[in-house]
Amino acid sequence: MSHAGEAHHGDVGERLNWLRAGVLGANDGIVSVAGLVVGVAGATSSRTAIVVAGVAGLVSGAFSMAGGEYVSVSTQRDTERALLDRERRELAEMPEAELEELADLYGAKGISPDLARRVAEELTAHDQLGAHAEAELGIDPDALTSPWQAAAASFLAFVLGAALPLVAITVPAAPWRLAACVAAVVVALAVTGVVSARLGGARVPWAVARNVGLGTLAMAVTYAIGSLVGTQV
Repeated sequence: MSHAGEAHHGDVGERLNWLRAGVLGANDGIVSVAGLVVGVAGATSSRTAIVVAGVAGLVSGAFSMAGGEYVSVSTQRDTERALLDRERRELAEMPEAELEELADLYGAKGISPDLARRVAEELTAHDQLGAHAEAELGIDPDALTSPWQAAAASFLAFVLGAALPLVAITVPAAPWRLAACVAAVVVALAVTGVVSARLGGARVPWAVARNVGLGTLAMAVTYAIGSLVGTQV
């Protein structure tokens, strides 16, 4: 029996894939649009200019993020399918050699030769392609990555992430816009840092500090550039 809290699901990899895409999309939306609107705010106090720039950045960034994720995951899926097709051909043309290869793989993990051979035979009888694909390629034929799922998660997450700095800098009165935006972005980046650390099993404090530090740096640089351009134009 598995211990409490331990997941044993065949679709864990696929769910982690879209969760990763969602966290990445939200983080990118927060940082890119925050940098954009803060930069524009450094150049002008016009609410209209800030809103137009923010909305344009939100829309273009969401489609760019989703498109990039779709292409990336589609390439991965195509590669996985090609590897599986090759494995199917090898299993059909040289089943005994493939069985020996599978037994050798298990033997290399420390299983005795006789037991490794028996395990290979039983797994091959149960699910020939699945057994060989998992051991040789590290691929589950029934849980290939989904490009549409990753793209949708990235698109939605980017929009939600980008909406936060856009709202934070346009709703308050002019004297409070910048402070409200920076505060909202820092909190949001801390949250995405915690989530990404939990998903990846990394140290939470370091992930949060890295996320907040890079986001704050991006806003500081774009604000400085906006202020400089605003005084020269």
